[in-house]
Amino acid sequence: MIDREARGDAAAKETESAGNAAGAIGRATRWELPGRSLDLSGLPVLMGIVNVTPDSFSDGGQFLDTSAAVDQCLRLEDDGAAILDVGGESTRPYSVPVSTEEELRRVVGVLERLQGRVSAAISIDTSKSEVAAAALDLGAHIVNDVTGLTGDPDMLSLVVQRQAAVCAMHMQGTPQTMQDAPAYDNCVSDIYRYLDQRLRCLLEAGVEASRICLDPGIGFGKTHHHNLELLRGVASFHRLGSPLLVGYSRKGFIAKMLQPRVDLREPAGIGVGLAMARAGVQVLRVHDVAGHWAALRLFDAAGGLA
Repeated sequence: MIDREARGDAAAKETESAGNAAGAIGRATRWELPGRSLDLSGLPVLMGIVNVTPDSFSDGGQFLDTSAAVDQCLRLEDDGAAILDVGGESTRPYSVPVSTEEELRRVVGVLERLQGRVSAAISIDTSKSEVAAAALDLGAHIVNDVTGLTGDPDMLSLVVQRQAAVCAMHMQGTPQTMQDAPAYDNCVSDIYRYLDQRLRCLLEAGVEASRICLDPGIGFGKTHHHNLELLRGVASFHRLGSPLLVGYSRKGFIAKMLQPRVDLREPAGIGVGLAMARAGVQVLRVHDVAGHWAALRLFDAAGGLA
C-alpha cells in the first residue's frame, strides 16, 4: 500500500508538471473547425451519437438503414445537438472490426444525404484514414478517432493536409482486448500523460492547437472504478489547454452502480452530464440529446454552474 501511494503521489506531481509544460493555463473556450468555430464558453456542447452499425452496445441496428440514420441526425439536431457524430464501426468491448469497404458503405450514403440539410457540425467516428477522407470530402468537420490518431499511419498526415478538427481519445489496448485486464499506476495521471504526449505529437505534426480536442476515453480499457476516478478528476485535464470531450452515455459503469435498476441508465447518465458541466467539460457525447439539453439549462438556471 505504501509503495502504491508513493507512486500515486509521484504521478500526481508529474501530471502537474506535464500540465505546466503544455503551456496551457485555463479552460479552452473555442474549438476551431473547417469554416466555423464552436463557442465553448458556456454550457457543454452536445455531440449526438449516430451509430450506423448492427452491433453497437446500446442501439445496434436501429440506424443501420441509411434513411433511419439520416432521420436520427435530423432529430438530434432538432433536440439541440451542435455536433453529429456518425460512425460505421462499433468499438464496444470485444467488437469485431469491419473492412474499410463496409465502413464506407455504411456512412457515405448518410453523409451524402445530410449535405445542405443540417447546420450542426459533422464528426466522423473512425480510425481509418480512407473513411475519414471520404467523410471530409462530404463535408465532415471533425475526425473523432478512438485510437488517438495512432491506428492508421496515414491519419495524421490526412488531418494536417485537410486542416480538419480532431478529437484524440485514450484507449488502453484495442476494442477486442481493452476490457481483459485494464491496469494503471494512477488512472488520472497515466491518462493525462498519454493525452499530453498525443497533444505534443499532433502539434509537432502540424495540427493547429485550436483544432484539437482530447477525450480521456471513458469505458475504453478502464474498470468501473477507473471510470469513476476519471470522471471525478476530469477537471485536471483542462491544464492541457484543449477542449475536453467526455463520452459516458449508457455505459456499463452506470448500470453497475444502478443495480438492479439498470432500466434507469439513461436518466442516470444525465446526472453524469451535470457533473461534467460543473467540471467545465466542453463537449458531451450522448445518445439522449433532448434530455441533456433540458437538464443542462435548468441546472444552469438553478445556479448549478454558479
